[in-house]
Amino acid sequence: MLTLSIFIPNVGTVNIVRDMRLGRRDEARQPLRQPMMTEADIPSDTAPADMLVRQRAAFIAAGAPPIEERLADLARLKKAILALRPQFEEAISADFGNRSRFETAIMEIMPVTQGIDYLRRHLRRWMRPQSRHVALQFRPARAKVMMQPLGVVGIVSPWNYPLALCLTPLATALAAGNRVMIKPSEYTPRTSALMARMLADIFPEDQVAIVIGGPDVGAAFSALPFDHLFFTGSTGIGKAIMRAASENLVPVTLELGGKSPAIVADDYSIPRAAKALVYGKLSNAGQTCVAPDYALVPEVKVEALASAYEAEVRRAYPQGLADKDYASLISQRHHDRLVGLIEDARVKGARIVQIGAKPDLGLPTTLAPTIVLGATPDMKIMQEEIFGPVLPVVAFRSVEDAIARINAGDRPLALYVFSNRQEVVDKVLTSTTSGSAVVNDTILQFAQDDLPFGGVGASGMGAYHGEEGFRTFSHAKGVFVQSRLSMAGMMRAPFGALADRVLRFIL
Repeated sequence: MLTLSIFIPNVGTVNIVRDMRLGRRDEARQPLRQPMMTEADIPSDTAPADMLVRQRAAFIAAGAPPIEERLADLARLKKAILALRPQFEEAISADFGNRSRFETAIMEIMPVTQGIDYLRRHLRRWMRPQSRHVALQFRPARAKVMMQPLGVVGIVSPWNYPLALCLTPLATALAAGNRVMIKPSEYTPRTSALMARMLADIFPEDQVAIVIGGPDVGAAFSALPFDHLFFTGSTGIGKAIMRAASENLVPVTLELGGKSPAIVADDYSIPRAAKALVYGKLSNAGQTCVAPDYALVPEVKVEALASAYEAEVRRAYPQGLADKDYASLISQRHHDRLVGLIEDARVKGARIVQIGAKPDLGLPTTLAPTIVLGATPDMKIMQEEIFGPVLPVVAFRSVEDAIARINAGDRPLALYVFSNRQEVVDKVLTSTTSGSAVVNDTILQFAQDDLPFGGVGASGMGAYHGEEGFRTFSHAKGVFVQSRLSMAGMMRAPFGALADRVLRFIL
């Protein structure tokens, strides 16, 4: 048993006793289930609206923090994350039932801490006012753009990467000089509690605060009049977030998802493509917004791809579903949804290949890596984002056919193309629109600090990471500085011959 002190806005510090099961697991996975966080986990008098009022008042009173303060805040955040690394690895694994500590370190802790390093290296340049052009008729005046913090930013973070998808936008918002309120997912209560304790230890409550609660709390949170609202999650909930924010004209950044395709061209090595697809599809058991949702493969190579994929799965996870590095699904509901998608495809004529029999481990939310061959548009698995370890393989006759299929649907969050021919790569990249793209690999674009990350159309709006993130959480204020002598002053009423001469000169 472990007692955590968790800060809840407008209430104070509450002690929560949880069975964290922080001991290291043996090679064979042990069953581990947890209840979801519910309204009973927080006092009923928690008032996020009051916290927003206090944070906004503190922001107005203190003004934009200087760069030295921002750099110090980021340094403290990184230090705290690294100090709690083992606890985060175990808490996240407990919330999922099982997740490899290596996946958490590589896919959550490393991107956040390296992202903080990147912010600290470049923040001074991003904050510097930028001189802008002034047209001849307004000279010798000057113009510049000042980057200012927006004020109070709300962050609604998801369960699939509960650390990275919360703390990366937090770090970026702090770098831009904002105060932040966070609503984490109720599906990862241990991680949220540990994160809340950490943040309460290093930031005052009127600078950073976490609001704990279920869907009702989340709905109320998203309806608050923030200066900006940042959401990562499903397209359906993203629509609800946007509707709620619109009541207060709150600008939003929506990091959503969709059906991200992977095109394997006929010239590319099937084993190499399979290796990349297994990595992208089975990391975190496919619960990744940029995971390849389905693979488009030349007709004559479908069987070869399926065989290579199965061989790579067995190599990556030699103990099958019992492998300590193979993640569980977040909940029974999510597991049952994926089983339903597979069964719908089976009934409609698809061939289902499940890799490894499910042993009786007492792990009800672990799902075997699955290939769906012969998937057709009428199957639900080709209509919904899968978000699990299930890969439909769709045959195509030409790259043009694959491109047409992609363009017939919503614009995806990510697109993957495997080819050694530059003309094929260029054709795919220029003929499709996606939030991001990777050539000859999968999901690594998220970890690139100097690339914007975001969706387009149904997969989201706005971008963050690096400089784009700093600008997302900043206001670019245009400033015009008039001089004592100004040509513009010659073009004001009462007009006369002087105005005529100036107009003839300018026009």
